[in-house]
Formats: sequence, structure tokens, C-alpha cells
Amino acid sequence: MQKLAIITSHPIQYYAPWFRYLANQAALDLRVFYLWNFGIGQQSDPGFQQVIEWDIPLLEGYDFEFVPNLSDRPGTQHFWGLHNPTLLQQVRQYQPDGVLMMNYNYASLYHFLWHWHETPIVFRGDSHRLVGDRGVKPWLKQQWISQIFRRFAACLYVGKANYHYFQSHGIAAERLFFSPHAVENDRFIYQTAAAQAQAMQWKQELGIPANHAVILFAGKLIPKKRPIDLLQAFLQANLPQVSLLFVGNGELENELRTKAALHPHVYFAPFQNQSWMPRAYAIADLVVLPSYGSGETWGLAINEAMCLSKAVLVSSHVGCAADLVQPGRNGLVFPAGNVRALAEALQTAFDSADRLSTWGQESRRIISHYSYAQTTQGLLNAMQFTTNKECVKTQLPV
Repeated sequence: MQKLAIITSHPIQYYAPWFRYLANQAALDLRVFYLWNFGIGQQSDPGFQQVIEWDIPLLEGYDFEFVPNLSDRPGTQHFWGLHNPTLLQQVRQYQPDGVLMMNYNYASLYHFLWHWHETPIVFRGDSHRLVGDRGVKPWLKQQWISQIFRRFAACLYVGKANYHYFQSHGIAAERLFFSPHAVENDRFIYQTAAAQAQAMQWKQELGIPANHAVILFAGKLIPKKRPIDLLQAFLQANLPQVSLLFVGNGELENELRTKAALHPHVYFAPFQNQSWMPRAYAIADLVVLPSYGSGETWGLAINEAMCLSKAVLVSSHVGCAADLVQPGRNGLVFPAGNVRALAEALQTAFDSADRLSTWGQESRRIISHYSYAQTTQGLLNAMQFTTNKECVKTQLPV
């Protein structure tokens, strides 16, 4: 059985279930090396502007160890936020056959990259270039990243935009393996019936009229997510018997509430922990992610919504747009930052009484191809490739 070391910044609610899946389903002996303890216990989340504690297990079902972080300001917001002098030593003690890195742009990870020569390193990232940057500085950054990527024996791409990102940095197609972004599909699908019953009660508690369809925004109320664009588009569109629900907290909450104060059908609900997210999606008829800029590398909320058979509407800057959204079949894509186009897309979505239901059914079919099984197969293919064994690539059309 091959031994795999996974190096990542901190326990993350989206990755922990995959690590459990790998430990239980894949023919791997794995150990996850965490460089920071954020996410364990109560933590202050600056995006949500509150103290949160995830209510799903993040450290159960797989082997892990924490690497002491000596940074004066631990975190992932700056280069020295992950400063772990013993990382190389701890990974060497594990004696893996391969290493999977989920990050690289931090002090400890650069040190590891330059000094690890024992076994191949595979990288899994989700960056994209949907937002074009021009000028000397972006060009120099691209050249630097291209040099970094030469240290990886193979790269796992999560979708089409990410595939083109890797290729733009000189990664040959033979070194790229499809390992899609996925969530715990089974958990969301299994909870669908219960979530629908809970959503009916929650809708009443929130004061949303029973005969209203619901547009849902679920996430941090922060600038890159562009919740104000969605509010403005909703106010522009002619949507009788439709309500807009914002679920989450963040720095734009007060501004949103002020702008929505005179509209009778805009509602707000606070941050919902992971176990309650199925209910949040179940209340919706359409889930919208209007993000702007390069920060929305994928948008896993769309995966979650599609597990509950929801129609989706995303901006052109959302990383999953080209993979998960098939315009006119399970949702729509609009030009990022264009409020008028977003309003028109909302109008189109609600033009037909049956359209959103049909789109939602198609969402469930599409998301079945973006599960931990496919994510894991891509990793296994990459590991076979790096050890010069025969492998059949499961490649996403690009």
C-alpha cells in the first residue's frame, strides 16, 4: 500500500470529508500534515465577522498531525503566516511514497519545495485566469509561478478554468489530471427530504410568504461575493411573488440591510453552520453566486446547492461556471459586475413556472460527476504517473 503525505494549511470543512474518503476507500496509507490549527474549536472568522465553530468533525476518520507554527501572526493572509521549521523533518519521518501539496505560497512550503527530493510531489490547486491581468507585474508573477510549478511531478486540476491556468504556466497536458472540486454529495443528498421539511418551517419563521419563490445568496457578505449586485438586480427585475434571502454575515451586511429596508420581500438570516446548510439550500428555488474578480476560484456552494437539485445562476468570474453551469439546462451565467445582465438573468429564470424545477433536476444529474470518487481517481492516476506505472487518464474535456 502506497504511503501519501498531504500537506495543507489547516483543517477545512470541505477537505476533511475527502480525507476521510481517501482513508476509507482508496488503497492508500495517508497522513495529513496541518500547518495551522485554525478551524479547531471556536475561532474568529474575519469574513463572517464573528466567532464560529464548525459543527461537523474535521479531524476524524484519517491520520493527521499538526506541525508547530512559529509565526508571530499565524494565518493564510500573508507569506510568513505559515512558519513551520520542522515540516521537512516530520514528513521525512513518515517516509511517504509521494506528497500531495494543497498550497505553496508560504514560507514553510517554499522551504519544503526546495529541499524535498525523496519522492514525487503532486500539487492540487484551483486558481484561474478568468480575470485577465496585464502589465509587467502580472507577467513577472506568471514567470515566477511557472518556475515553482516545475517542482511538481504532476498537477491536479479541478475544472476547465483551472486546467487552462496550469497550461498558461507551462504544465504539459500529460502532467495534468482531472480531480474535480467536490463536496460531501451523499450527506447533502441523504438529507434532502428532511431539509425540505425543515425549510418549510424556516420559511414561515423568516416571514417569507408561503406562495413566494426564493432567490438565495448563501455565504460571506463581502465585496468579492458582490451581494449588493444581487440586491440591485433583484430590485430592478419585475419578479412578482419572489423573495430574496441573504444567508450569512460580513462587512456589507449593514449596507445591504439599509438598501433593502424599503423593500418588503428581502430577508436576512445569520451564518448557518454546516449541518444546517441543506436546509438553507432547500428553501431556495434559485441559488445565485454573483462574485467578481479572481477570488472565487471555484464556488463550492454551487456544488452543495446542486446536490439538493437547485437551479443555479453564477457570474462569469466564478471558477465552476464552465463546469457546473450549462446555460439553459440547469442555470445561467451572466457577465460579472453587470447588474443589468444579472437582472435580466433573474427575469429569464422566473419566466416559466416549470423552468427552475427542470433546471434543478439537471443540476442533480450534473453534480453526480463531481464527487469524491472522481476527485480520488484523479489523484490515484497522478500518483501512478509519477511512479512511471501505466495509468488511464480520466480527463475533463477542455
